[in-house]
Amino acid sequence: MATIVPTTEEDPALTVVRFVSELAWADAGTEVAQAQVARSSQEAQECMAMERWIDLASLILTSADLVFSKVAEKDTECIYTVICNLVTKSENPEEVLEIVKLISAKIVQHPNEKPTLRLKILFNLYNLLEDAYSRFHVYLNVLNLAASGKVTEHVIPSIKKIDSFLSEWNLSVQDQRELFLAVFNALKESKSSGKESFNFLSKYLATFSPEDEQAMIEAKEEAANAIIEFVKGPDMFQCDLLDIPSVTQLENDAKYALLYQLLKIFLTQRLNAYLDFQAANSTLLKDYGLVHEDCLAKMRLMSLVDLASSESGHIPYALIKDTLSVNDNEVEYWVVKAITAKLLDCKMDQMNQVVIVSRYTERLFGQQQWDNLRSKLATWRGNIASVINTIQANKVTEDATQAMQSMTVR
Repeated sequence: MATIVPTTEEDPALTVVRFVSELAWADAGTEVAQAQVARSSQEAQECMAMERWIDLASLILTSADLVFSKVAEKDTECIYTVICNLVTKSENPEEVLEIVKLISAKIVQHPNEKPTLRLKILFNLYNLLEDAYSRFHVYLNVLNLAASGKVTEHVIPSIKKIDSFLSEWNLSVQDQRELFLAVFNALKESKSSGKESFNFLSKYLATFSPEDEQAMIEAKEEAANAIIEFVKGPDMFQCDLLDIPSVTQLENDAKYALLYQLLKIFLTQRLNAYLDFQAANSTLLKDYGLVHEDCLAKMRLMSLVDLASSESGHIPYALIKDTLSVNDNEVEYWVVKAITAKLLDCKMDQMNQVVIVSRYTERLFGQQQWDNLRSKLATWRGNIASVINTIQANKVTEDATQAMQSMTVR
């Protein structure tokens, strides 16, 4: 973070006002320029005398965008350090937020012009702030600028701290939506893990409640986007989209009903259902940028997982062949792919032509899965209690036996 060190008796803010004004009126002729610079300087002095910091920020920023195009980067950073320092002049959080909004809006105005420098200035502004909500506003601009200016590599490390940010900022639901969507866009632009970006899109969609009908309508496009992201993701085989109201509303939507049907196929059905859907809706898949060959491969893996969940841990090779529509010599290839994708833990009994599954990944984790988990935990708890009781009973018997032997010896 840059620090202001005064080198003259004049306030740095007044110096910046004069400099920016000179830039703005440089082509207007000497007489006009001098008059305008003098007027701006006088107005700035009045703002400072009356502590009208919002008006002063507005005055400085009127033509401050010229600084990025006409001034060296080092000097630009110094100028904006002075401008950003205005947020420390007021102790009123609402006034500070207004100044923050003015400065942020100017910085992100042209995201493709020196985006890295603009990000640095925004981070400097962030570090000057004590008010949590003002910090949130700056960080939101950081994410949007990084995505628009294609410099997301500078913000990825900060995204790992989102949970602590949320705890600190105490945001409203609407602000959380903006944040989650901005993080999703930044991660998607950065070509980060599809799972990571999809996770934030899911968090965004989970903030919508059926009671807020208007907001639910506004979420439709992103809900459809989430389905596409999931189906496209080559390493995503599990999600809870079917339990999110903003997604389930698409089931009866005129525009997105078929897309919702495709999601249900991927999460609850097998390959044959997908092939029937693709035959009837090949154009729709192309319109959404979905490649049939990729969907086919993913659906084979998800069908194999479904077999693992329904065949009591023993899957005949013949059943895999029929379900996945593959040749005999391809069965083990798809089992290995499922193991590599960490969808299955299993052994292949080639002699008996059966796959023995010890663990599989659920495609969705809804109420039924929670009930199954609760039942398994209850069973394990009962088994452990039984083992403990047996050990204790054996110990009592052993102690009694030893006591009897001791008495016999005497």
